[in-house]
Amino acid sequence: MGIRVQSAPFDPGLALNALHAANLGIGAVVSFVGYVRDFNEGREVGGMFLEHFPGMTEKSLGKIAEEAAQRWPLLNIEIIHRVGRLEPGEPIVFVGTSSAHRQAAFDACIFIMDYLKTRAPFWKKEDTADGPRWVDGRCSDQAAAERWQDKG
Repeated sequence: MGIRVQSAPFDPGLALNALHAANLGIGAVVSFVGYVRDFNEGREVGGMFLEHFPGMTEKSLGKIAEEAAQRWPLLNIEIIHRVGRLEPGEPIVFVGTSSAHRQAAFDACIFIMDYLKTRAPFWKKEDTADGPRWVDGRCSDQAAAERWQDKG
C-alpha cells in the first residue's frame, strides 16, 4: 500500500504500471485519475491551489485505505494526491486498487474516491477571472459517500 501527498507532479501511467507490477496474482487493476479543469461552475479556471494539514492528511488517507482493504480482498492500493499550486490539465489525484477479481477493485476504488471528495482534509481554491474562490463540496459527492455507510 502506498500513500503519497506531494507538491511535485506525477505520471499516472507510471503509478498504474507500478501497481500492477507489485504482484503477479493480480487479476484486475482499477484506477481513477482526477485532473484540474480549465472551467468550473460557469467560470474559467486559471489554476488551483490545494491546502492540507501535513501528517494529518497522510494519516487520514491511510485509514481509508485500511478500511478499503478490510472491506474487499485487495492485493494493493496506491493513493497519490497533489497539494500546492496546480495548473489546468495537471493530474490532482491517482487512486489505484488491485485484486484477483474486478468487482472488489472497482468497488474499493469508488469507495476511496468518495471518501477523498467528502472527508479527506484538503481545501481547494480556484483562480478565476473574478478572483480566487474556495471550492465547496457537492451534495452529490456527499450522497455518494453516504451509500457506503449501509454497506459493510
